[in-house]
Amino acid sequence: MSFEHHTLAIAGDSPGQETTLHWYSAGPEDAPIKVHMQAALHADEQPGTIAIHHLLPKLREADQAGQLRARFFIFPSVNPLGLSTRVLHRHIGRYDLETGVNYNRRWPDLYPVIAKDLAGKFGPDADANISVIRKAVGNWLDAQRPVTAAQKLRLHVMKSAYDADLVLDLHCDDESLMHIFTSPELMPGLQDLADRMGVAATLTAEDSGGGSFDEVLPSLYRKAQQANPGFPIPMACEAATLEYRGQADTHDSLGRLDAQGLFDFFAGRGWIEAPVSSPAIGAPPPTPFEATEVLRTDRPGLLAYRVELGDVVTAGDVVADLIAMDGPEAFLARTPIRAGTDGFILSRASAKYVAAGAAVAKIVGTEILPGRAGSYLLED
Repeated sequence: MSFEHHTLAIAGDSPGQETTLHWYSAGPEDAPIKVHMQAALHADEQPGTIAIHHLLPKLREADQAGQLRARFFIFPSVNPLGLSTRVLHRHIGRYDLETGVNYNRRWPDLYPVIAKDLAGKFGPDADANISVIRKAVGNWLDAQRPVTAAQKLRLHVMKSAYDADLVLDLHCDDESLMHIFTSPELMPGLQDLADRMGVAATLTAEDSGGGSFDEVLPSLYRKAQQANPGFPIPMACEAATLEYRGQADTHDSLGRLDAQGLFDFFAGRGWIEAPVSSPAIGAPPPTPFEATEVLRTDRPGLLAYRVELGDVVTAGDVVADLIAMDGPEAFLARTPIRAGTDGFILSRASAKYVAAGAAVAKIVGTEILPGRAGSYLLED
């Protein structure tokens, strides 16, 4: 059977430090499809990890039954470095405390570093062109010499993902409905994934501004297409960030549900020869991420929400009041925070004491908002 557990010891940046990365592989080595799936790149976001906890036994059973038709590489907790960053009883798993860099930012822009190696190598065969790109990326990755533990971890993950046909990065929001981030070219192709997850929204952007992991491979193929017109270069990797609700939604009941949704998605694709458990839930069509308002405060205070997740609002509606915590009316004054667009509440802040400039809600609308197009779209 092909189901295997793997480990990699990563030396730390200081004496006596070492961490271990765990992952699983399953499915025929010569399968025509490769799937790379990971959870907890932000190490304090665990709902994806518990979904994979419930998915792995299903994959093992399917492997034992000879039902796997794709090659799977599954990283249940892909950032062991972030698991160790606890400060005063708090887990700070979103940022590298050494550099301050968000673990899901500044992933490599691959096309510029391999462009010279692709010159004159494209032809009329789309599959051959994909192979040329993947070989060049593989060679570039093999040439890297990482120094820090974070660099070593990133390189290992990229070596697993770069030649995958599907890359799924499992995250969660603060307090949120389920949603997906992906590239616009990959829709409606990933609508089956949205339907199986039952998401409230699929938000698309070519470049959200931060170098997120799920944008690395779509950007590679998009830039290859743009730089080499006249040659057939498909978007050879479907990639998406799956946002499994909020950080507190790490429960067996939800993990089982999410694992079944992923299993049924793979089965529906024919990558697992097994029946799906139930009909898919129709999810809404994609919307541009530029049409989502990230609502922020202009001062510090204590949030008192007037809306729940999923509530529909119109521009001008009060989403929350901000209770003053200083000034002449400290703990008396309330300043309304109003929606700047029509839409529905996708996420809220779970911590109600906020600083100036804090993101307190995302409102999913349909119209691209002034100032959002071409700008940094992420919350941090």
